[in-house]
Amino acid sequence: MKILVPIDGSSYSENALAFLSTRSELFGENPTVELLVVFDSVPGNPSECAAKRYCEEKATDIFSPALTSLAGKHVTLIKTVLIGDPAEQIAREADRLGANLIMMGSRGRTALAGLFLGSVTNGVLKQTKIPVLIIRGQSTPHSDALRVGIAVDGSRYGLSAVHHVLENRALYGKNAVFYLIHVANDYASAVYPDIFGMTLPTFSTQEIEAMQKKEFNDVMTPLLPLFTKAGITPKTIGLVGNAGDEIAAFAQNEGLDLVVMGSHGYGRIKSAVMGSTATRIASRGTVPLLVTQLAEDTDPQ
Repeated sequence: MKILVPIDGSSYSENALAFLSTRSELFGENPTVELLVVFDSVPGNPSECAAKRYCEEKATDIFSPALTSLAGKHVTLIKTVLIGDPAEQIAREADRLGANLIMMGSRGRTALAGLFLGSVTNGVLKQTKIPVLIIRGQSTPHSDALRVGIAVDGSRYGLSAVHHVLENRALYGKNAVFYLIHVANDYASAVYPDIFGMTLPTFSTQEIEAMQKKEFNDVMTPLLPLFTKAGITPKTIGLVGNAGDEIAAFAQNEGLDLVVMGSHGYGRIKSAVMGSTATRIASRGTVPLLVTQLAEDTDPQ
């Protein structure tokens, strides 16, 4: 597995490195980890050679604690220093490396700020289709075996998330526990007006329960054989309501170490680059979030 880890010496990148350092099973496979430092500017107006020398000297201090955190691990380490727009350089370097994952810390913002994950993280998500694992300040997992929630909704984006988990199982630990989470529509909110203009429920309680059960089974049925083939028995979780709110609450209440979900993104001209559900999950909790995105011409089988 090839992992790109952008670092800047902040506590946020330290959180990402701390998370990575717990991945015992992953290190047993001798992954390639590239530590990337990106400078978006250099004081004064130095020559290209002087700017490169300045950045390399400054990067030494940033690399030092990162190298210490990964000391003794079975890992192929690469150190890279670049100058330019951080999001653009991270996305471009991930492509050059052929990375399977970008792992980065993010400070997060409030809903009012509009940047739930910080400008660099949002910029990376806009410019890459490589899965991005966002560490948002939660304490480092106590065990190599993670408790992982996988959000699924019957779409190819949810299927993409499942495939990524199954293809990179070492990232989650040998005895990881997986939760397949689907949030059904709240059909109880559907109403129609009677002849007097009063609103009446469209469906009975029994009809609502039957529709929610069918929706849940329709989503889970195609996915369970994939886990069976991989020798995994996931826990299936059915929730009702707003997907982002319900998944975020479940992750917090159950003490999940990570939430994985697929997202189509919205391109550079939209602010909600991950889609409404992923953005809502990111804004509601601190559980690390792994976002897999699909290129338009990709259709997982």
